[in-house]
Amino acid sequence: MEGGFGLDSGGSGGGKLDPGFIMEQRMTDKCFRKCIGKPGGSLDNSEQKCIATCMDRYMDAWNTVSRACNSRLQRERANNT
Repeated sequence: MEGGFGLDSGGSGGGKLDPGFIMEQRMTDKCFRKCIGKPGGSLDNSEQKCIATCMDRYMDAWNTVSRACNSRLQRERANNT
């Protein structure tokens, strides 16, 4: 069961942060501030394009960092055995 603020309140660990939720929140906040000048009832074409590009870049960066972290963890585990 997922609690508020990206916390997983169920299961064995209780209170673990959900990385997907955190990524989504940060991406939404960052891209909104970058792309939306005046919030309104709809997005114009340039705002839509900006949001799409921003989200793509953010997700690419997130994936690159995740792969680098996983690779480092694997190397450290291999060195400790």
